[in-house]
Formats: sequence, C-alpha cells, structure tokens
Amino acid sequence: MDSRRLLRTSAIAAATAGLLISGCSSGSSSTSATASAHDATKAGPGDTPSSEALAPYYTQKLSWRACGVAKFECATMKAPLDYAKPAGPSINLAVARVKATGPGKRIGSLQVNPGGPGGSAVGYLQSYAGIGYPAPVRARYDMVAVDPRGVARSEPVECLTGQQMDAYTEVDQTPDDAAEQAALAQAFKDFAKGCEAKSGKVLPHVSTVEAARDMDVLRAVLGDSKLYYVGASYGTFLGATYAELFPSRTGRLVLDGAMDPALSSLNMNRDQTAGFETAFQSFAADCIKQKDCPLGTDSVADASDRLRKFFKAVDGKPIPTGQSRPLGEALATTGVIAAMYDESAWPELRTALSRAMKGDGAGLLTLADSYYERDASGKYANLMFANAAVNCLDLPPSFTGPAEVTAALPAFEQASPVFGDGFAWSSLNCAYWPVKATGAPHRIEAKGAAPILVVGTTRDPATPYKWAESLAAQLSSGTLLTYEGDGHTAYGRGSDCIDTAINTYLLDGTPPAKGKRCS
Repeated sequence: MDSRRLLRTSAIAAATAGLLISGCSSGSSSTSATASAHDATKAGPGDTPSSEALAPYYTQKLSWRACGVAKFECATMKAPLDYAKPAGPSINLAVARVKATGPGKRIGSLQVNPGGPGGSAVGYLQSYAGIGYPAPVRARYDMVAVDPRGVARSEPVECLTGQQMDAYTEVDQTPDDAAEQAALAQAFKDFAKGCEAKSGKVLPHVSTVEAARDMDVLRAVLGDSKLYYVGASYGTFLGATYAELFPSRTGRLVLDGAMDPALSSLNMNRDQTAGFETAFQSFAADCIKQKDCPLGTDSVADASDRLRKFFKAVDGKPIPTGQSRPLGEALATTGVIAAMYDESAWPELRTALSRAMKGDGAGLLTLADSYYERDASGKYANLMFANAAVNCLDLPPSFTGPAEVTAALPAFEQASPVFGDGFAWSSLNCAYWPVKATGAPHRIEAKGAAPILVVGTTRDPATPYKWAESLAAQLSSGTLLTYEGDGHTAYGRGSDCIDTAINTYLLDGTPPAKGKRCS
C-alpha cells in the first residue's frame, strides 16, 4: 500500500543513522544572510513577509557540535512555521554537515536531498553523501543536509503506532468487491485522522514550497550567495521549486531522477505505474535467463502472468513468514516494488519469490519492511507519514472516492498489467486528507537561473525518463543528461560517464553537451 509517489533513492543509499542534534542561537550574520533577508521574495500562498520579519531567521547563527561519526557536525535551524506569518511560531529543523576535506579552494556548501518526500537528508548525508560522494566533490564543498519540515528529526509528522501501521500495510489494495473497497477507504480515513490527531499543527506547513524556502534560509545562514544542490527523485522537485522561487540565487543544481511539476497527481500516478511496469519487464527479461528464476525461463509475458497468479493466490490465502504477520498480496506487491528501485536487488528478489512460491514469505516481507522503513522491533520511521503529508499538500488528490478509481482502472491496468490495480487504488489516499492542497501542477521555467543539470534514467521505475525530458525542456536553463540503464537515479550508481559529467558541472559549473547519453 502507498507506493504512490514514493520518490526516493534506493534503501541502501537512503539508510538513516542516529545523530545528536544541538540547538541554535541568534547571533551575527554574514553579509550574504543580511542581503537575503532584505530581498526575500514571495513564495507560496499568503502575503509576502517583510524583510524585517524574516531577518531573525536569515541572520541566525547556528551552534554546531560534533555528532555521529567521522567529522560530522549537527545543529538546529529555526524557520517560520508559516512564512505568511513569520512573526508567529517557528519550527526547528535538523541540519548536519561535514566540512570540505581539500585539497583545492572551497566552492561553498553543497546541500543534498535523497527524495521521498519523507527521506531523511541528514541520514542520507551521514550514511552516504558525506562519505560516499566522489572525493573531488567532497574536497571542494562542505557537504550539508537539512531534514525537511515534518521529516525525521525536523518535527516529524506522526500518524499511527507500529501495530496500527502493520495493519495498515496489510489492507487489501486490490479490492474485489464493495466491502473490500470500503475497508480500503476506511484505512485511508483512519490514517488521515491519525495524522491530524498527532500532527495537526504542522500538517498545513510541510509543502515543498515551504521546504524550498527553508533551504534558502540555510543557504544564507551558511554564508553562501548561491545555492549548490544535488537532489534525487522527489529532491528534484524540491530543487526545481527553489529555482522557481529564487532564480537569482540558483548556483549549480543537479536534479537526478527528475519529476515533472506540470503533471497532475492522477497523471503522475499513472505514469509511475507504467514506470514500474517498465522496470519489471527489465527484471523479468533478466530473470528468465537465470537458472533460479521462479517466474520460469520461457518469456517475459509468461513471467508476468506467473507473478500475477502468485499475487492472486496470496490474496486469497496469505502464506507464513515466521512472524505474526503473514504475507498477503499487499505486502507481497510492496516487496516486489522495493526491488525495482535498484537492479542490484534483483538476485534477492529472485530468491524471495522462489521461497514465497514454496510457502515461505519471509524474504518478500523483509523487502517490504525495508521499503516502509520498519525495523525488527516493529517501529516505523516517519517516511510514509511525511510522504502522505507532503504529497497531499502539494497537489489536489487523484480521486475523490472509490467510484472514480473504478472508472480509471482500465487506464492503470493498461499502464501495468502487473501493478495497475494496486497503484490505482493506492492513489485514493489523499481523498480523505484533513488539509486542503495548497499547490497545483504547473510548469517550472525558473527564468534567470544559472544552468541546471537534469538527469534521467531510461528505465527508471519511480521517475519515468519522460519526466526528466519534460523538466529539462521546461527549465529555461535546463540541460538533460541521460543514463541508458535500469534503476532509480544515476549519480554514484556505477557509471563513470554519468559521474564524470556531474562532477565536472559541480566543480567548474560547465554542464555536459546537450544530448549527452551514458550507459
């Protein structure tokens, strides 16, 4: 359930790690921070706040302290809860950094975001970006992350207990009759009510526009005149939104695994359905060449048919997993989807499917738990809570009720015979959200921005390649870099061609030639 618009890097790259967060205090500011406060621009609904009202945020001084491992430092940054009322309550945002290692002249701060929405940027920095990004980039940039508002350590959205979340993830996402449709709708209603009860104060203020404004505050507080940024998956929408709001402050932006901001929620969900079908077809084509393929060795079509039959079988009779949670269709589907993000997970998926088809669902349950960020104790990270909160605020819902889903099923099934039904029904979740959407689909041109690098992968499941093509065409200064391959996103995933092109852009500001393709 809720595969809808979960746009993030692979579970391995986005793994989180515990960090100690220190407080922040007001203090003197850099010239850049002061200038930013004086020319604050309008962003999102509501009146434009005055520069005087925003100055305390743009001129705050962070109190850094050692945290985590290596040379990481952490702090807490304050931002207005509501940018239309900056004199009102504030929100605390978790920030982390690791300073440039040298050699070479420091360029500035490189903010990173792994996607989601709901992925922890601080966790991503410590587990991967701050230690795994190419050495020449880490030499010249301070690597920096801020958990977006409502995410992880930044006043996280909470909705359900672990036990409630277990039950939620097991609800049948391909209802066969009116009773099952009602049960699914009730699950979405209960989820929304839980979010409202536990996080009602922050729910109206976790939009991508507000998160982008927070990034500008951080840019100024760090003393940078321009934003340098690498955003993956949903992080591309966050970066593009920043460029739209602050084109004159846009430095070097890498948008990897791009979203198309011009799409409605319905069109986005349907496109993503087709993206996962493309990824599954690629997996199946590889699987049938392997001796241990549980989907047979005949054809991709036969493999698809066998998987659909397996899903139907566990829908009728869930199989044991060695835990109190049996594997039904919902969790089985999620387990397969989880492995579509990164082709390195395909061998694990083959093994998990083989065992499941013999009556042991433990392997697929493990994959599903990794997708939901559920630990062995039954505790869930707030990924799925924040994911719904941001998505439902950014765009109006795809559907308003089960009847509309039923009418749309043929289009979703055409997009994916394997996943179509489940993706269509999971797109119902925002219909019952307690806060009305403040965003709307629109083109982002960011006129006046410096060159922006958009990266697309041809068989990306979560952010279909055509989204990257569209975003690069919309941006007035966009350049498209193409990776011909599988998996979600491209930077740091094994292509020297991709990495070299992105590194060159980050280090000297020169984007690759238009039309450049890598494999």
